[in-house]
Amino acid sequence: MQDSHGAQLVGATAKDAAGTLLGRSDEGGRLTVHCATPCRATIEAPGFEGTTIEITSRMIIRLVPASANEQVTVTAYRTPLSTLESPVTTRVLSQTDLRTTATITLDDQLRQLPGVELFRRSSSLVANPSSQGISLRALGSTSASRTLVTEDDVPLNDAFADTIHWQEEPELGTKSIELLRGGASDLYGSSAIGGVVNVVPLRPTSDLGELSGSYGGEGTYDDSLLLEGKRGPWGLLATGGVLGTDGYIQESPAQRGPVDIASNVHSQNGEALLDRHRGPLRLFARTSGFNEARNNGTPYQTNGTRLWRFSTGGDWQGPREGTLVARFYGATNHYRQTFSSISNLPIFGDLGCTYRCGEIPTKFSLTPDNELGAVAHWSQPLGASLVLLAGADSHDVRVWDREQAYGSSASLTNLHDHQRDSGAYLEGLWIRKAWTVSASARYDYFQNDNGQKLQWNGIAWVPAASQPPWKDEQFFDPRLGVARKLGEHWALSASGFRAFREPSPNELYRATQVGAQLTLANPKLLSERATGFEAGVASQRHWGNIRASYFLTQVNRPITAVASSPTLLTRENLGQIESKGLSVDYELAPRRWLAVDGGYQYADATVSRGTQYLGNWIPEVARNLASMNVRAFKPRMGTASLQGRLSGRQFDDAANTYLLYGYFRLDAYASHDFGSHIQIFGAGENLFNRQIEDSKTPTTTLGMPRVGRVGVLIRLGTNDH
Repeated sequence: MQDSHGAQLVGATAKDAAGTLLGRSDEGGRLTVHCATPCRATIEAPGFEGTTIEITSRMIIRLVPASANEQVTVTAYRTPLSTLESPVTTRVLSQTDLRTTATITLDDQLRQLPGVELFRRSSSLVANPSSQGISLRALGSTSASRTLVTEDDVPLNDAFADTIHWQEEPELGTKSIELLRGGASDLYGSSAIGGVVNVVPLRPTSDLGELSGSYGGEGTYDDSLLLEGKRGPWGLLATGGVLGTDGYIQESPAQRGPVDIASNVHSQNGEALLDRHRGPLRLFARTSGFNEARNNGTPYQTNGTRLWRFSTGGDWQGPREGTLVARFYGATNHYRQTFSSISNLPIFGDLGCTYRCGEIPTKFSLTPDNELGAVAHWSQPLGASLVLLAGADSHDVRVWDREQAYGSSASLTNLHDHQRDSGAYLEGLWIRKAWTVSASARYDYFQNDNGQKLQWNGIAWVPAASQPPWKDEQFFDPRLGVARKLGEHWALSASGFRAFREPSPNELYRATQVGAQLTLANPKLLSERATGFEAGVASQRHWGNIRASYFLTQVNRPITAVASSPTLLTRENLGQIESKGLSVDYELAPRRWLAVDGGYQYADATVSRGTQYLGNWIPEVARNLASMNVRAFKPRMGTASLQGRLSGRQFDDAANTYLLYGYFRLDAYASHDFGSHIQIFGAGENLFNRQIEDSKTPTTTLGMPRVGRVGVLIRLGTNDH
């Protein structure tokens, strides 16, 4: 086995038509196959284009590097499309991209892509859960996400708060991540205003065991295990791990007081998948569990999450290339959080203290929720040029919020709420010669009903003076896209969309607190409505691809935290926000051992309608964002990578009072294989030890200082992913 330059290829595989592994090339590039003649096999190797040939004795097989135009995504249209065929901007993070990055959490790994940010800059290793909403297309967010995160058609956004549990996904169980920028409510419904992030999980394909463990500065650890087996049509995969950090004090040194302690997280996750694949039908059952405990910077401000999910369903390859996908899923989640107010008065006899001396407990909240959902979609080619897709889904959420307030406003409340979003959609995709045209539309019916709020009067539970409103909304969300190839290497594209996001129960009914800032709920909130378009040009060659796009998105009735004082905010529907700008994405392979990818986003994101805050920047959105990732691999030396991220200044509030300065951050990763079973690796984050401002609430909090980490990966068996 050789590459196009004559170098031996280690680990190339040969499989028969049924997918059975026939052999694997050794360290000398030799591949031995035992099969009856004529022996026809598919030859594959990571980073190279596969080929199907008839094997003869003592032959030399050469593979060529995979070109960028071999990469396809299915998230945008639920149909595989290459970069030049797609009317919208998509990116893929492969398993290699995820595993050769210095950071260990999914949110930080996604920041390899320009324009990906959380509600605040902080990593989920130390961020308060109420600030872990994800933002794309420079739309910002509140505590909730304006971007939908899914895994195998199952939404991962928190059912109560619409935030993301970034440590939920087992590290070794992810095959790749597909990212779609721009509204996609036509296929995915609520929350897909800024885009969709789709986690593609591994499926069992062989007998394999992997064990990874690392430890580093700030007591940061990341240990994971993957076991999988394959017997005939049956496959079993089990994976899980522990991840966390002892953390650091986020408050700026000049603003710290005795009350401030390290913010941190300690979490555990696990997932099991049973898979049966025979002929045209695949059936599966998946279950997962997640637990985390956080300290949010003071002794009393803590929270914890316990989450269990299940999903089951099947994929059927019907006659004439039709495909049916069906999923049924559910989850139960218990979330607890404590709140306090910070005092500048001496507490516990410390008469020398004058600032952030201690805290006074203000509230304890317990928020359980249940969700159930179902998804089904059918695609059918009609001739050689047209594909039709029809689908429907329903998502049902029931939440409870039990709160105990302390102090002068002491009270006990118990709230229940029910939300359901049901939708149906239709899509047509026409591909002929140089043209790709897509048209789709979706109808949604959103209900918020059966809500009840009770208060304890010392004797019994009685209805509160104000009750959760019963309301319903209906949405029609179309999307139209067109792409035109210009020769072999260029394409022009344009697309337009409408999208929506329904308010989460958290925004409607539950107050949240980050630092000293308290954000009040508003039961009168209406859904956000977005309209947008993008137009771009793309180029693909054997050494990579580049895409540049102009985008514009307007969000009507955006839910925004409006300040009545520096520490008190209320969620309100404002008039309109608008984000417009330019994005550039590139994925290059100038040498067969070198890969460079990244991009740049310029965004003019402002309040475009309404008297309050008119012309202000959208909070938590920088006008300039850029990233660059450089990876080098040589079998004898190993892998080395650098990840650089540049962010311009931004504001931490809607009034544009609190300015956060820009920053540059550089991370590095390196690994070396000792044989085929052991890998040693090391990583460093924030190598220049920059003090990066994460937030001002109104005190300034800082990002992760310089942290180093070393680890080992042990492999047993054969990896066919």
